[in-house]
Amino acid sequence: MTHNNKLINQLRALVLLTQTEEQVARTRISQARTDAVRKELTQNADNAAKRSLEITEALRSVGGVPDVVTPAIGRLSATLKATFEQAAPLEEALLTDLQLEHQLHDRATYLKVLAEQAEETKVRRLAEKLIVAHEATVEWLTVVLAEEALGGPAALVATPVQKVAGGVARAVNAPVRFWANTVNNTVDTVKQAGEQTSERFTAVTERASALTDAVRETLAAGRGASLKRAEQVADREGNKDVAKTAKAAREELGDVTADELPIKKYDDLTVADAIKAIKGLKEPKDLHVVIHYEEANKNRSSVVSATQTQLADLAKEAVGVSS
Repeated sequence: MTHNNKLINQLRALVLLTQTEEQVARTRISQARTDAVRKELTQNADNAAKRSLEITEALRSVGGVPDVVTPAIGRLSATLKATFEQAAPLEEALLTDLQLEHQLHDRATYLKVLAEQAEETKVRRLAEKLIVAHEATVEWLTVVLAEEALGGPAALVATPVQKVAGGVARAVNAPVRFWANTVNNTVDTVKQAGEQTSERFTAVTERASALTDAVRETLAAGRGASLKRAEQVADREGNKDVAKTAKAAREELGDVTADELPIKKYDDLTVADAIKAIKGLKEPKDLHVVIHYEEANKNRSSVVSATQTQLADLAKEAVGVSS
């Protein structure tokens, strides 16, 4: 295969992938946590649209014929991606976004070498431009994933379905999983030590059943009150793991009191003072609690943005990205 044919094939592939990239960026706009992120995603989508036109022109310049079906395929790919990813947690959707960007980056790198060998200067310059663009997007997505791994607040928020897939389902199932692990560990201990512990085994399983029933019952009583009640029951039963899970679920919903925030007298602070205090927080968990409380109560955009920015700085440090 000649270098020219290889150039044409790669440029066609890049048009398709870039069309998909644009549509993915547009679907992410509705998930932006702040206006700044929403603006950035809109710009990313617009830039992807411009790149697809530039790639199409480069394709024509080397004798290729643009595929009129390609844009439709790109939109369809993005639509299918957006549809199927709703059944998965947010992090899985972001990882597939990252895979797309890596493929675009790698193909652009390959295109650059092909263009150099074919002495196609304009195509080489385009490839260099694409490489820089996708490196920036890979870095941004890596930081967003790190924000999510640190517990949020991430630049993107999960859709309601993704929240069920990745968050609430885990919280509801946590007591069952904990006691299942407890039972498994008990059985393993019996096997290793050869002890007859049927009474202990029965006590563990009965306690597991009682606590699970209590959690299930309280969950039916109302979201905030039920989680608070589940936390109290778990504390009474001495189950710190379940209590921690219930509290984390309340924090995720912003269903905490001002006294539970890591910033004293938070409700009395002005916007400027709140932002100043937030910049002093160094623990992702504290930022997570503050932003969900802020969004559920005052919902001041500048405060939310400052909290997300502070978490982004911590995420960049975690993944080794310079600010």
